[in-house]
Amino acid sequence: MPLSEGDRIGPGEVLAQIGPGGIGEVYQVRSTETYPERFMMILRGRMRFTLLAVFVSVAMFGVSAHAQQTQYSRQMQLPNPYRLVENWPTLPKNMNGGRWGELIRADIDPKGNIWVFHRCFNTEPAGSATCVGRSEPPILEFDPSGRLLASFGGGMFAFPHGFTVDEQGNVWASDANASETVLGVSAKDSSGLTRGHQVFKLSPAGKVLMILGQKGVAGNGSDSFDQPSGIAVAPTGDIFVTDGHGKNDRVVKFSKDGRFIKTWGHHGAGLGEFDQPHDISIGGSQGHVFVADRSNSRVQIFDQDGNFIAAWKQFGRPSAVFVGKDDTLYVSDSTSNSTINPGYPRGITVGSAKDGSIRAFIPDPDLNQADVNGISGASGIVADAKGTIYAADVGPHRLRKYVLK
Repeated sequence: MPLSEGDRIGPGEVLAQIGPGGIGEVYQVRSTETYPERFMMILRGRMRFTLLAVFVSVAMFGVSAHAQQTQYSRQMQLPNPYRLVENWPTLPKNMNGGRWGELIRADIDPKGNIWVFHRCFNTEPAGSATCVGRSEPPILEFDPSGRLLASFGGGMFAFPHGFTVDEQGNVWASDANASETVLGVSAKDSSGLTRGHQVFKLSPAGKVLMILGQKGVAGNGSDSFDQPSGIAVAPTGDIFVTDGHGKNDRVVKFSKDGRFIKTWGHHGAGLGEFDQPHDISIGGSQGHVFVADRSNSRVQIFDQDGNFIAAWKQFGRPSAVFVGKDDTLYVSDSTSNSTINPGYPRGITVGSAKDGSIRAFIPDPDLNQADVNGISGASGIVADAKGTIYAADVGPHRLRKYVLK
């Protein structure tokens, strides 16, 4: 019989699936203890069965490239019921001549206004543009028509990354900088401390209300981060941070007043482990935690205590994830190509947060350049109650708005 997720192989040992299910599935032994001889006999029998199934599959359907093509076409065969709204929003000419630089995230506040976290209209270094040496405000607020309402945060951030707006309208933003100098310019603030490794809570007017982490100090303790990449705030006020652009590869949970509660996950490919958790969202009818486990090419789902629920690879290699109140799951893939997570196209996949089924797909506008562009498409994504999608693009330097046709 084939291998099964969670099969026990000895005291404290289980098999954890780390690849796609079905024929040719890949598992990881979650312990290094010596296997019982009885299990080894069972394992050898199961492996013979799996290898036989693989040979039969190849004979019937051809080489693996065919399977990848089928998988790719499955994604591309989904309907695209969305229409791009052109020339949205309107950037004032006094802001970089009305031209965007790199954008990283977007969110919607309780009033329906759209907030954008961007990299100070800069485009260098490409893919990780810096705010070092620039004074432009990286936090912008727009009304649904695209009119700019507010801007703030100039001089606070070196490398804007994680971002969200909570149910009270407060703005949360992370600085994932880890460099003392960027493009030859010092990342230190006026007090001589290097900006980075922090999460900020700000009022809708830009007043700093809370700071998590130590400025310029990378760590894996209860009061430090290593390049925090994403932020989510639960209705209870509990704060969840993906500590994912450095070496920690974990989720850190705090109470609404900033008190450390717990952390879960570490670097790895097993269930509940992470490799660059890039974004995080809490939502849906069950209030689950959805993590964009990007370099493992999957979305992982947990309860708010960190207990593992599921891992879904059908959404591609996620850079951004958002869960609506109606259990619609939006996932953006901005890095897949023919060599990175082959078989999956870049774009926005829309599906169910309850069962993982996928039902719509918006191709990346630059999909045919995926092997040339290191990153394109959205690194930040959000949707309103009507299903209108806002996508913040790093590589193409644009903010996209999609409405249902």
